[in-house]
Amino acid sequence: MGVTGEPDRTPTRTDHPPRRRAPHRHPGLLALIFVGGALGTAARAALETASHAAPAGIPWVTLAINVVGSLLLGVLLELLARTGPDTGWRRGARLTLGTGVLGGFTTYSTFAVETVQRMTPDAFVIGLAYAFGSIVLGVAAAALGLTGARRLIAHRSPRRGSEAGR
Repeated sequence: MGVTGEPDRTPTRTDHPPRRRAPHRHPGLLALIFVGGALGTAARAALETASHAAPAGIPWVTLAINVVGSLLLGVLLELLARTGPDTGWRRGARLTLGTGVLGGFTTYSTFAVETVQRMTPDAFVIGLAYAFGSIVLGVAAAALGLTGARRLIAHRSPRRGSEAGR
């Protein structure tokens, strides 16, 4: 009994709801990322293998992969955000397709290595153009993906008000 004559309300472990596992520690979500990453990496490797390497020029394949990946990530994230909260199937789709497939498909490490390889006195301008162009085109592609998905959803949504008067 407490000083007031009422039972003590000292918090116990049972007073708190059970703690949920953080998403980054959930084995099922990690498996989705792993499988998606394997698929994205395999697709990138196939494209890189099928192309001819550009030893000193612009590495067009890596540039295209990263720009297309940025565009697709913008579309995916906008569509998922516009359809509801990041839970359930939306979280699974974001992690599998966004973090996994597109994370494995796009490649910062190859971009960084290819940029450094071009930072020689003979190809410095090419290296600089490649680095700057990759960043600008990637951001522009992501913005285009977001905007395109937003317009697609707005176009497909039923028009309120325009049909009410008919």
